[in-house]
Amino acid sequence: RIVFTSIRTGDIEIFSMKIDGSDVRQLTNIAGYDGGAFYSWDGSKIVFRASRHAGSDLVSYRNLLSENLVRPSKMELYVMNADGSNMRQITRNGAANFAPFWHPDGKHIIFASNANDSLGRNFDLFMIDEDGGNMRQLTFEQTFDGFPMFTRDGRRLIFASNRGGSRLGETNLFLADFRLP
Repeated sequence: RIVFTSIRTGDIEIFSMKIDGSDVRQLTNIAGYDGGAFYSWDGSKIVFRASRHAGSDLVSYRNLLSENLVRPSKMELYVMNADGSNMRQITRNGAANFAPFWHPDGKHIIFASNANDSLGRNFDLFMIDEDGGNMRQLTFEQTFDGFPMFTRDGRRLIFASNRGGSRLGETNLFLADFRLP
């Protein structure tokens, strides 16, 4: 199956479908911006990031959405079964956590976050256990690190970074050997 984000219901939700486009199923149904979803390597679970809103924040979110805009500054990570059941929040740091990706062991999730930057501008890579425990920072750069992905065997990490660029904001891809901390 393919997992994707759509606004077809009037809100930004996560759906899945067969590879031929049939059997579309809505997996999330909570006001807010749900997206960036990835299946676990065995296809049994999905990790995604979400920006949830309430009160005046919900009104502001819906006003922006009516203009096809979003302002997702605080995004937490969630895990659910591939059918949308058993959804649970795994980060609670009030930061912009995004681009989650499963380690092939199915027990760890890598992601980008600005959790340790008081200005909210610098993103580093973090890892967290699937149950939300043991969050730890993996990179410590003063530039952007994001969009991490593992090779199938989990021995290599691919990610985007602004480090070492020839000009400010230049993003390059990096490939690094990896061992679970």
